Amino acid sequence: MAETSTTQVLPAVEIEAAAKPYIKQLQDVTGQFKTADLAKVYGPQFVAGLDPLTQQAMGMAGGLGSYAPYLQAAGRLAGTAESTLGGLPTDIATARGTLTGVPSDIAASQAMLAQAQSRLGGVPTDIAGARGELGTAVGDIAAARGMIGPTAYQQYMSPYQQDVIDATLQEYDIQTAKGIPALRAQAISAGAYGGGREGVAQSEFASEAARNRAALQAQLLQQGFGQAQQLAQQAQAQRMGVGAAQAGLAGQRLGIGQAQLGAQLGLSGQQAALAGQRGTLGQLRGQLAGQQLGVGQAQLGAQMGLAGQQLGIGQFQAGLAGQAPGLVGQQISGLTTLGGLGQAQRQAQLAAQQQLAQQQLTQGLTATQALGSGLTSLIAGYPGQSTVTTTPTPSPLQTALSTGATLAGLYKGFGDIFGR
Repeated sequence: MAETSTTQVLPAVEIEAAAKPYIKQLQDVTGQFKTADLAKVYGPQFVAGLDPLTQQAMGMAGGLGSYAPYLQAAGRLAGTAESTLGGLPTDIATARGTLTGVPSDIAASQAMLAQAQSRLGGVPTDIAGARGELGTAVGDIAAARGMIGPTAYQQYMSPYQQDVIDATLQEYDIQTAKGIPALRAQAISAGAYGGGREGVAQSEFASEAARNRAALQAQLLQQGFGQAQQLAQQAQAQRMGVGAAQAGLAGQRLGIGQAQLGAQLGLSGQQAALAGQRGTLGQLRGQLAGQQLGVGQAQLGAQMGLAGQQLGIGQFQAGLAGQAPGLVGQQISGLTTLGGLGQAQRQAQLAAQQQLAQQQLTQGLTATQALGSGLTSLIAGYPGQSTVTTTPTPSPLQTALSTGATLAGLYKGFGDIFGR
């Protein structure tokens, strides 16, 4: 009895011949890709370290406190000037006591000396006022000193800084998210959608976006700190200017007191001389009072000059204290900028090296995938063929021989496919 069978024929010989080495090649490159050392294309070796200039700037941060010795010296000089002025009324008060001791038996001299004493009583008013203004100036200088320090900038920080940073970073995240569809479209157009290259590109894109976001946040924080530091320095300079102006006003008040002292001492001297004519004892005491007042006047001029010099030196020291952190800050800023440029250049070089290493790692797999895509296109152009044969019913012996031949053929076919 005859039997009909349908046999599915393999694709064209050319395609089959090309497909067998492709399978072997695909097995090889896939095995190589699975066992590849990813530490050679990913890792901290592709992250640029801090530039030496940036490290130098970080080491100079301690110099921002170099203003302290100048402020301490200014405070000591201001205190010395105040103590110098504090000893002025001694000789004047002694002269007043001498004039008060004129004997009562010289009535006319006593009246004249009493009048001179009343005029002298108004002399310390301007001196006391000048001392009070000097105390205020010292207080302003001390307040300005308190406005300099590592935390002086905090009260000048903008209350809206965090809102600005959050809004800026939110907009940056939105713009970054818009780049993901474009990256996916590039992967699709390159035939790498869902493959290793797309994953590498997405990882690189995410890493770069994270670095840029951190750099943007650091820049916004640095800008806020710089503005607050500048405002703190301006406020400190203003308080120092007020203190200097008050010290100058105190000097003027002391000058007025000195002029009044000279004029009133001249009048009291005349009255004392007239009283001396009325009595020997009154004249001697009047002369003594004049000498004591002259000593006080000389001391007033000398000590006023010394106090002015001491205050001037203190103001100069305070000016140095204001300039020192600014100069150090400018140097740190310059070194940080140059260090950032150097680090960015090295980071770009490391990124190029990482990209080259990634391309070298996936080059074999990419080429094999391209070959597979070409073979797939060729197979689609060659449809499968089938044949129909009619054969008589085989005998048991023929069936056994046919089965053995089939098994041998299958074994040989598998050996060719797997490269045996």
